[in-house]
Amino acid sequence: MAREKIYKNLPNHVVIIPDGNRRWAKKHGLAPIEGHRKGLEAAMKVVRESRNLGVKILTLWGFSTENWSRPTLEVKYLMRLYASFFKVHLKELIKEGVRFNWLGRRDRVPKVLRQILEKIEAQTAKNSKYVLNIAIDYGGHEEIIAAFKKILKKGVKPSAINEKLVSENLETADLPDPDLLIRTSGEKRTSGIMPWQTAYTELFFSKLLFPDFSLTELKRAISDFSHRHRRYGE
Repeated sequence: MAREKIYKNLPNHVVIIPDGNRRWAKKHGLAPIEGHRKGLEAAMKVVRESRNLGVKILTLWGFSTENWSRPTLEVKYLMRLYASFFKVHLKELIKEGVRFNWLGRRDRVPKVLRQILEKIEAQTAKNSKYVLNIAIDYGGHEEIIAAFKKILKKGVKPSAINEKLVSENLETADLPDPDLLIRTSGEKRTSGIMPWQTAYTELFFSKLLFPDFSLTELKRAISDFSHRHRRYGE
């Protein structure tokens, strides 16, 4: 499908907090895992549609460090669902020239899922048409703490630490900061997603639960962004 050209300013990097899967399931009388399943279907549509609209980098938050506190059975099902989902879509990501990045801790994720995600990273590492970041077991505060630990491990003097150095030690070191952050389900907070990188990111809050998030709503968010004047502290 040809890329649509309808915006005067297009966000290069879009972050989405796909909130509302469990509420969607409850609303439809289904188990929470069915909401997550529907949410993953919506996520894949967003990946394809954002790429078609011309967005170059998309970050999706799949599982936060706080999500481990959810019921054990739900978490296990979700991890299996992620493993199955990414295994199925590996070939498509390679074919479409997508470079896949996994943001988050790797020591707590089940071995099967970890191997699949790392395999996708390795096999798409040389792709450059589009970047897809998936945040699994990700916490913004943990990312910053990890960055400072890396800096200290290198023996950098405190006086030499600056914004550029911190940015270079974050998980998104080789990527531009997000231009637009979209959160679904009506919640109006960022919940710690990329706190360092989103200092000047424009925010858009959608009332839709994520499984209901559509191309129309994505276009609405991008259109809203395209009409904003970004001041960067001016």
